[in-house]
Amino acid sequence: MSNNKNENHLEAEYENSPVPLSARKSLWSVTMIWLGFPMIISVSAIGALLVTSLGFYKGIMAILLGNFILFSYVGLLGVLGTRKGYNFTLQSSVTFGKKGAKVVSALLSTLVIGWFAVQVGMVGDRVHQAFGSNIFLITLLAGIAYLILTLFGIKALTYIGIISAPLFFLVGTWVSYEVIAKVGWEVISSSEGNNAFSFGTGLTIVVGTFLDSGTLTSDFNRWSKNSKESVFATFSAFPFANSVALIFGAVLAGAAMKNPDVFLFLTNKGSAAWSVFALIVLVINLGSVCAHCLYNGAVGWAAILGGKMRSTATVLGIIGTIIAISGIWAYFDKWLIMLGVIIPSIGAIIIVDQFIVRKGASIASASSLYNSKAFVAWAIGAVSGIITEVYIPSLSTAVITMLLGGGAYYLLTLKTKEQWVPEKE
Repeated sequence: MSNNKNENHLEAEYENSPVPLSARKSLWSVTMIWLGFPMIISVSAIGALLVTSLGFYKGIMAILLGNFILFSYVGLLGVLGTRKGYNFTLQSSVTFGKKGAKVVSALLSTLVIGWFAVQVGMVGDRVHQAFGSNIFLITLLAGIAYLILTLFGIKALTYIGIISAPLFFLVGTWVSYEVIAKVGWEVISSSEGNNAFSFGTGLTIVVGTFLDSGTLTSDFNRWSKNSKESVFATFSAFPFANSVALIFGAVLAGAAMKNPDVFLFLTNKGSAAWSVFALIVLVINLGSVCAHCLYNGAVGWAAILGGKMRSTATVLGIIGTIIAISGIWAYFDKWLIMLGVIIPSIGAIIIVDQFIVRKGASIASASSLYNSKAFVAWAIGAVSGIITEVYIPSLSTAVITMLLGGGAYYLLTLKTKEQWVPEKE
């Protein structure tokens, strides 16, 4: 197929077809893709936000429980992608219908470009805070650099993960050690929050950190050779890498630091050498998440339009950089809460459909252009999330949306489940 031919001698990305077994990646490669995704400075900022509001121990509880939910959710979706070699658009067509999948994929592939914009904007903001640099210029340069990185495809995500994850782990561990030695563990662990939001909202924020790309996980896990390797790669991200990054931020916030930020901690050391090192850490670290998000969006829109990942990434990267320059990063926490309302039921419906209702279903099973039952269940999940957010904020909108969306789909398809004859693998 033309989609599978190399673009300018670069590796094929299989935008519109399953990844064949012969093209699958090693366990190491896929694990590095996932390990380098959540172990980032912006996730640490979420950990700080949680402890500032909930207090240290409640914040840690939200981190651990949220990551268990993410592991279950992302892990199951990843296994489905691995079994068939499908990217998210192909995977969702099985459940939502061939035309319906384009609606779902367009939404998620657009939202993830918003996440790209948030991270690019954060680079410009952090550098401006530390050095007084021109925020417009730095944001623009970051967007261009991360776009170029993404054009190298799935291999680039492995390589940036190999560099970014160990670097941030070492820096975060050292910073946490210094803070604990200076302030004392008793002070940090006894930190009480300001109750700016409930535990349920905190849980939604943790889950929301990777709801979008987590739902799009098949874009990454389709490269795994088998289900066991897929699950292991997912585990490297949730709970491991994501929890580590969140806890780094939690420690800084527990110490009541004015700016509980790993990057600003390094720049505040005062020397030029520390400032240069901090800049290197920031650029590499957020470059990882930016490349991952842009890759997700590009694969999704390329599959929708029947195009190529790299040309699509170029257009989306330009759009995302323009959005970043506009200052969207400032709505960081609101963005996460919004994701917790509209996305979880999508993945839950796919899981229920392809693991329970129509186990082993493939694109050949997607006879309808739109699966109305899937869309009704999605609406039920989203509305339940909105109601929860407005009237029962003590609960997690992400969890409620996930459970009720998936549950609604199961009830709507009971007859289908009874009549379904499993396909041969």
